[in-house]
Amino acid sequence: MPSPSGPAPSGRPCACPEEGAATGVGPSVGEVRADGYRAVFAVPEFRFVFAAHLLSSLGVVVCEIALSVLVFRLTASPLMSALTFALGLLPYVLGGTLLSAVADRYPARRVLVVCDVLCALAAAGMVLPGTPVAALLVLRCVIAAIAPVFAGARAATLGEILGGGELFVLGRSVIRIVNQSAQLAGFGAGGLLLAVVSPAVVLALTVGAFLGSALLLRLGTLARPARDGARGEGRGALLGASLGGVRRLLADRRVRALLLLTWLPPAFVSVPEALLIPYAGGLGVGPAGMGLLMCSMPVGAVVAESLVGSFLGPRARTRLTFPMGVFAVLPSLGFAAQPSLGWAVLLLVLTGTGISYNFGVDRWFVAAVPGELLGQAMTVMQAGRMTVMGSAMGLAGAAAEYAPLRVVMPAAGVVGAVCALAVIREVRRTAPGRPAGAAGAGAGAVRGPAGPLPDTEN
Repeated sequence: MPSPSGPAPSGRPCACPEEGAATGVGPSVGEVRADGYRAVFAVPEFRFVFAAHLLSSLGVVVCEIALSVLVFRLTASPLMSALTFALGLLPYVLGGTLLSAVADRYPARRVLVVCDVLCALAAAGMVLPGTPVAALLVLRCVIAAIAPVFAGARAATLGEILGGGELFVLGRSVIRIVNQSAQLAGFGAGGLLLAVVSPAVVLALTVGAFLGSALLLRLGTLARPARDGARGEGRGALLGASLGGVRRLLADRRVRALLLLTWLPPAFVSVPEALLIPYAGGLGVGPAGMGLLMCSMPVGAVVAESLVGSFLGPRARTRLTFPMGVFAVLPSLGFAAQPSLGWAVLLLVLTGTGISYNFGVDRWFVAAVPGELLGQAMTVMQAGRMTVMGSAMGLAGAAAEYAPLRVVMPAAGVVGAVCALAVIREVRRTAPGRPAGAAGAGAGAVRGPAGPLPDTEN
C-alpha cells in the first residue's frame, strides 16, 4: 500500500494554494505551477484512484451501449432502447438526495469499494440468461443511483489524498478528462466488441471493470476515518441525515449559487448534443458523420481541459471561470444558420472547450463547504448536474417535436447565456470579502472558511 501523500485525518482540503505550501502536504505551490498534472500523478494514491476511475468509467459507457443493444434485440422498440440511456441520468436525483450522507458517514475507501461491488453485482444480474427487460432497466437504475454517491465520496477523498487546493483542482480536472475520454474510447470499444461478441459478453466485461476498480481502490488507497464526526445515536437515520445535509447546503446562499453555476451551463450545453442524431439525419451525413458529430464535444473538452491545466497558473484558470461559463452556451447560436457538417463539428468542439470553467468553480466550492459535508456536497453537485442535464435533454427532444432544430438549438444558447449571467452575478455578490449585507446568507446557513479569491480577482 502506498505511503500517505495527504493528511490522514479527515478534514477539508486547503482553500488556498499558499496554505497547502505551508503545511508541507504534497508538492509546493511553485512545483504545482511548474509541473501541472505531473505534480498530481506524483502522488502514489492518486495513481490508483485514476486507474480505478478509468476502469469504472469505461465499464459504465460500455454497459450503456451493450444494455441498449440487448434491450432493443429483446423488444424491437427504439423507445425502450433509448430509455436505457435516459435511466443512466434520471436516478441520480434519488441517490444524490436520499443517500448523499453515505459519502461522509462512512470511511471513504469502504464507500468506494462497496459502490463498485454493488455495481458489479447489478451488471452481473444483467448477464443472467432470461432476465426480463423490466429487471434489466431496474438494474440500470441501481447503477445510476449509486453513481452520485461514488462520485461524491471520490471527490471528497481527493481532498484528503492531494491535500493542497491547487492539487485538488488539478485532480478533479484529471477526473473530468477521464470522463470525456471514456466516452470516446468506450463508444468505440463498445461498438467493436458488439460487432464480434454478444451483449452478454460485453456486460460480463463490465462486471470485471467494476471489480478491478474495487480492487485498485482497496489495495491502493489508505483507510481514513469518516468525515462525519457524529457517532451512534447522534448520527440519526441515514435518510434524515441525507435530507438534512441537503437542506443545510441549499440554505447557504454562496453554496447555492455555486451549485447553480455547476448545473446550468452543462444543462444548456446538452441541448444541441441531445439533438445531434436528428440534425445529422437532416444533413444526410450517414453513420460516419453522425459519429463525428457525437465525438466533437468530448474532443473539445479534453483538449481544453488538458491545455488549461497544463499551461495556465491558478490565477489565470480562475479568471477563465466566468467568461468560459458563458461562452460554453454561445456556439449553439451558430446552429441557427443550419451549418454543414464541418461547421457543426467546429461549433461542437468550441462548446466542449467551455468545460474549463470548472477549474475556478471547484476551487470556490470546496472552500465554501464545511469539511464534514464535503462528500455530501460533491454528491449533490454531481447528482444535480446529471439530473438537470437529463431533464434538459428531454425538454429539448419535446421542443424539437414542435419547432425546427434551427430554432430549438440556438434558443438553448440564448436562454443559457441569460441564466449563466444571472448566476454569475449571484456568485459575485456572495464572494468572500463582500459586506455581510451583500452576501445575505440565510438564517441557519453553513459556511466554511473564507474562499480563495476576492471578487476583484475573478
